[in-house]
Amino acid sequence: MSSGGGQQSQALTKPTFSEVQASALVESVFGLKVSKIKPLPSYDDQNFHVCILRTKDTTDGPNEYVLKISNSESSKTPDLIEVQSHIIIFLRAAGFPTASMCRTKGDNLTSLISVDSGSEIKSYLVRLLTYLPGRPIAEIPSSPQLLYEIGRVAAKLDKTLEKFHHPKLSSLHRENFIWNLKNVPLLEKYLYALGQNRNREIVEQVVQLFKDEVMTKLSQFRECSGRAGSAAMAHEPSRSAARGIFPDRGTNPHPLHRQTDSQPPCHQGSPWIFYFI
Repeated sequence: MSSGGGQQSQALTKPTFSEVQASALVESVFGLKVSKIKPLPSYDDQNFHVCILRTKDTTDGPNEYVLKISNSESSKTPDLIEVQSHIIIFLRAAGFPTASMCRTKGDNLTSLISVDSGSEIKSYLVRLLTYLPGRPIAEIPSSPQLLYEIGRVAAKLDKTLEKFHHPKLSSLHRENFIWNLKNVPLLEKYLYALGQNRNREIVEQVVQLFKDEVMTKLSQFRECSGRAGSAAMAHEPSRSAARGIFPDRGTNPHPLHRQTDSQPPCHQGSPWIFYFI
């Protein structure tokens, strides 16, 4: 892979909707009038924080949503996004504080829209979820209690997803997906981004240790269905309960849990972001 190739590919597939265009999507696809909208951080998709205008037809329900526009490559795999959407519904029914899926005017979970970019027609899958506020945990000092709570929720999430079934569940299995934790060795092709410094040496050592100590023992691990990254969690000092669990379309690391036997994984779920208050 040539230098910058990944960034170039990402730029070609990532949506570039303006706030005006995103507002029009919310109204035309989901039937909600937008009062305020602003971009949210995203990797290869495009996200917007949406506040809706109350009308006589929308007096009940939430006022804030997240509009998620999947990149053009991911939009070619609707089965994957469908499974992720059903996992959200499943977890919410199981009592987890997940966002709710908002159905389209046609009573669907997603809508595929096509846009003429001038040189070609690009298609994007669009979803709308309720907005759950949270402060990234990376911005505050961690504590043993907070780390315990994160682990507890992640473990409960994994155990719950063992019960999830869907006819298209196999769409989540992506062997060479860069965010899959067992694919740590794939990071070697991106080492150029670190230049020649101490950080590169550290990463090279970690990758080599992973190949020596983990890859040789993969049969002793079970793939679980969770992701808990420090930049993707939030916390409020006054409480330690989970505020929300969100699907993170851009990642799918499948952390590996050591087990004494070598039974095959019974499930392979979607990645999730944890928020705490």
